[in-house]
Amino acid sequence: MAEQKTYEQKPRAVRPMRGRGMPVPKGAIKKGTFTRLLKLLFKHYKWQVLLVIASIMICSVSGLVSSVFLQTIIDDVIPSGIAYGFAYIEKKLVGMIIGMLSIYLLIVLATFMQNRLMAIITQGMLYHLRTEMFAKMQSLPIKYFDTHAHGEIMSGYTNDTDATRQFIGHSLPSFISSILTLVTSIAMMLWYSVWLTLVITVCTLFMTFVVKKIGGNSAKYMVAQQTSLAQEEGFVEEMIKGQKVVKVFTYEERAKEHFDRYNDKLFHDSEKAHVFGNILGPILSNIGNFTYVLLTIVGGLWVMFGWSNVGLQSIVSGVGVMGVGVVVAFLSMSRNFTQVVNQMSQQVSMVAMGLAGASRVFTLMDEQPEQDEGYVKLVNAKRGENGELMETQERTGLWAWKHYHKADGTTTYVELKGDIMMEGVDFGYVPEKQVLSEVSLYAKPGQKIAFVGATGAGKTTITNLINRFYDISRGKIRYDGINVSKICKDDLRRSLGVVLQDVNLFTGTVMDNIRYGRLDATDEECIEAAKLANAHDFIRRLPHGYETVLTNNGASLSQGQRQLLSIARAAVADPPVMILDEATSSIDTRTEALVQDGMDKLMKGRTVFVIAHRLSTVMNSNAIMVLDHGRIIERGTHAQLIEQKGMYYQLYTGAFELE
Repeated sequence: MAEQKTYEQKPRAVRPMRGRGMPVPKGAIKKGTFTRLLKLLFKHYKWQVLLVIASIMICSVSGLVSSVFLQTIIDDVIPSGIAYGFAYIEKKLVGMIIGMLSIYLLIVLATFMQNRLMAIITQGMLYHLRTEMFAKMQSLPIKYFDTHAHGEIMSGYTNDTDATRQFIGHSLPSFISSILTLVTSIAMMLWYSVWLTLVITVCTLFMTFVVKKIGGNSAKYMVAQQTSLAQEEGFVEEMIKGQKVVKVFTYEERAKEHFDRYNDKLFHDSEKAHVFGNILGPILSNIGNFTYVLLTIVGGLWVMFGWSNVGLQSIVSGVGVMGVGVVVAFLSMSRNFTQVVNQMSQQVSMVAMGLAGASRVFTLMDEQPEQDEGYVKLVNAKRGENGELMETQERTGLWAWKHYHKADGTTTYVELKGDIMMEGVDFGYVPEKQVLSEVSLYAKPGQKIAFVGATGAGKTTITNLINRFYDISRGKIRYDGINVSKICKDDLRRSLGVVLQDVNLFTGTVMDNIRYGRLDATDEECIEAAKLANAHDFIRRLPHGYETVLTNNGASLSQGQRQLLSIARAAVADPPVMILDEATSSIDTRTEALVQDGMDKLMKGRTVFVIAHRLSTVMNSNAIMVLDHGRIIERGTHAQLIEQKGMYYQLYTGAFELE
């Protein structure tokens, strides 16, 4: 028996999933982010922000008082006490202690007010940011959600807003306090000694250089960390959503490999950011200690040799020699000065991360909203004595297009019937790739038009153009004789009922999910819609019937039951035009027979567009359009297409399902 050869399977290189590259983060902070954030703060909390700044000023200025008192005690109180006795010292010290206690009490009150107001401002800003983000998200076109990972969008509501909160609540007040303290410290140091101020200035320049080099790297990687975190969350969200597919195709190990790439990138960015951030503090602290020692030596030499001092205090008092009190006070202020510089350097990375988060939030807010130039409205109508259409506020079941004519200023009303026509339509999701070419068709009121063809032929694209999820490149689409580009998108979509293959059920009761089709529908109308879709029986068997709460996209229901609820939701909307995109593809044959009867009732008197792979569902259509590579290559009734013996005939006789 021949020896059987064995082959070692070589591991394939792991490539990023489609649309999931991990580019090196670009300059993630948009220009003007800080200014825009300040404008928002003053817009919503003007007086609170001003009071916080006032509180910070009080704390910053008052914090230097101890140095002034220390210099006064050494250079004034003690020498005077030696000359005039202990009673003089006691009297002076009591007054100074009372003054210091008053100042520190003021600092306590200012700090309390600052913290209280910042809590209000911070949480309030998060409220306004999330409100504006969600409102903007509702105005974005479908294209935005088709081209952005949902996990990355969610990251804007969590990580980016949290980074913005940290910036507003901690980094920004700390930065303002540090700047005010620095300015006050420099002024006070110049008051005492220009020469010693020059010494600390040289040391500060060296500290600034260190902050720029090390802090800049920390800030860069903090920004990269935000981007990497959003990418990882987008991948995790995708994996959670597709966990069943992962299990079915035993994709676990490959999923781990992909996750490791995102996690490694996040770890690398986070590690670098915190390494640079953590070493910056000790380095600056040691530079501060060196500055303190240097000032002590220089100040001691100045006092020892009685060199003349230059400072505003010496000019005002006429004392040209530097005293011990000046050196001691200056050392105290220098310590405070270097601590503030250190504190500011520690905030650099947090400021960068906060601004990066705010920048990503503003990027969402700045996205171009869905454009709508339409001016034709959908209104309730009734007929007058002469049969003419009139607008009414009552729900009559009769709808009309309110068409304002700009040319002569007149308004006409066109009855909503569901007459749809496409003329020479071209379309591509991207300019360089055309999906539909020269598509022309018409659907008269009450007709059922079916689209069949291979995956990617353009069936769903046609329905996306009818409801204007996307706009055509060339040609015209007319609805009851009106160009759909003239109809307001909300009104256009209100006249269309859509049942999609991928059902989305929202957290809430079964009744709430059915009522989603028409929010003013009564319970009785929702129940009738469920009966029409043959969903009533299985709903009654649920634990709480129509009040059963659905979660996680209705995970407790079967795919067929979820689809039945989707059909009931469309039925309660009672639109004149229905679009059924693979509406029965997830329903078994037995359930399909039940649904078909309800669908026939639902479609009666309506214009219906049906997309189906299962040809048995389209045989009774008034017209069947066979698409191939974005073109209609055959059209006609089932009998006519069978007689032609073209592609439809081959599909029908070869298999009842398109692959």
